[in-house]
Amino acid sequence: MQPPLIFDRKAVKRHRARATRTQRTIAPILNAAADILTDRLADITRPFTTALDIGGRGVIAPLLIKRGIQVIQCESALPLAKTLSKFSPTLCADEEYLPFAPQSFDLVVANLSLQWVNDLPGTFAQIRTLLRPDGLFLASIPILPTLRPLKQALEMAELALSDGLSARVCPLPTNTSCAQLLQRAGFALPVVDTEILPLRYKSLTGLLQDLRAAGETNALVHRSKTFTPRMLFPATAAELSYHSDGTFDMPLHMAILTAWCPAPTQPQPLKPGQTARQVICLCLV
Repeated sequence: MQPPLIFDRKAVKRHRARATRTQRTIAPILNAAADILTDRLADITRPFTTALDIGGRGVIAPLLIKRGIQVIQCESALPLAKTLSKFSPTLCADEEYLPFAPQSFDLVVANLSLQWVNDLPGTFAQIRTLLRPDGLFLASIPILPTLRPLKQALEMAELALSDGLSARVCPLPTNTSCAQLLQRAGFALPVVDTEILPLRYKSLTGLLQDLRAAGETNALVHRSKTFTPRMLFPATAAELSYHSDGTFDMPLHMAILTAWCPAPTQPQPLKPGQTARQVICLCLV
């Protein structure tokens, strides 16, 4: 059964290709997210030799290379892939169809790059297949309530200007749903926790410019194909909640996913009704 088509993948790639020239303007956000994600590696004693960087936009790969890890980058936009190929081997491929052999990597990293995937369970299953036994999947994904104030303001403004609503903001998963998807894909020892980047903007225009610069503008299949009403964005700006200095908050909530490809050497969960004391006794016998 085919997954529902929520996102227009051609539009996603088009937006990412356009952002090749502009993503430097949101580099502080990408760098902060990358630092949070790769810091998780400092707590892991297992060494990694080969990694796949999915949609890292040239930010993740240098951090992994500094750790002595060989990296292959994978980007969905050809112009970006061409730009990054001078730093490490880079492949242009869709995140929904990863063209790598099973057990090719012992580490797969995806930093803010999987939120526009239609079949997220399928992509997770592919990543598990690409990993060697006891390999690590490390990812960050924007989750709710990211952009909720923008979505609510857009809806209130559009209702005031017209008779209906248009799909304008990417639907995002929750922390809990990310954990469920990891389990569904067959990962072992999944852990999902939340990190927040506190972002504040002086104007709605600044927020929209950052979303465009990051390649994160509307790519929904059912988005409106007509011109945006001229008064929509001024009306939306009026609906936002501002601080006394004229700024408004738009924090980025991220789920940090850590999960392992199953291996016989990993700790096993207790069987129903079994206690840790019983397990210790069995080991001592």
